[in-house]
Amino acid sequence: MRILVIEDDKDAAGFIVKGLSETGYIVVHAADGKEGLGQALTADFDIMIIDRMLPELDGLSIISTIRAAKIKTPVLILSAMGEVDDRVEGLHAGGDDYLTKPYAFSELLARIEALSRRTQSVPSSNKLKIHDLEMDLTKHKVSRNGKDIALQPREFRLLEYLLRHQGQVISRTMLLEQVWDYNFDPQTNVIDVHISRLRNKIDKGFEKPLLHTIRGAGYTLSETH
Repeated sequence: MRILVIEDDKDAAGFIVKGLSETGYIVVHAADGKEGLGQALTADFDIMIIDRMLPELDGLSIISTIRAAKIKTPVLILSAMGEVDDRVEGLHAGGDDYLTKPYAFSELLARIEALSRRTQSVPSSNKLKIHDLEMDLTKHKVSRNGKDIALQPREFRLLEYLLRHQGQVISRTMLLEQVWDYNFDPQTNVIDVHISRLRNKIDKGFEKPLLHTIRGAGYTLSETH
């Protein structure tokens, strides 16, 4: 799951990013409202955590803008402004939940999980499929032709990203940014190693290969190649 955190306080942002990353989420951090809005409008996220008071552009303006752009990603607002009127204003602006500072990480995590369950309640978003390969996001399971496939967390994220972009050519840089969530040397072989392991698990022993290497361009998950 990819989470966008828009928070200008360096310590608070570090606390959130570190905690969520250790929990297994892919986290992208923006340090001001302008940068955060750019990320929200141009990249795909499962949940956004937005601080209300931000430099460049305040949190409620960001939320109003993304809602006007028909982006329905669940938004958790963080704010030191905790009066009833403040919370109501945040929800009216398009927020889905409102957490008042200071807060415990366990509560932040519980709010994120609750928002995630709401999103997953839509049946079509629970499963990803190509040919006879299926991924169940709710149960965190992968199978091909009815046979369960055990994947490591990073392999699961890698396959999820490829499934969400099946048929497209995905570059190494895109995978490093979207699956690993930080920038490696583009020449690193970490991608090749994980792709090789994933291909061995989802293609070996099956008649039709699905994961293909596009020389000089990247990789694609496709029934035809």
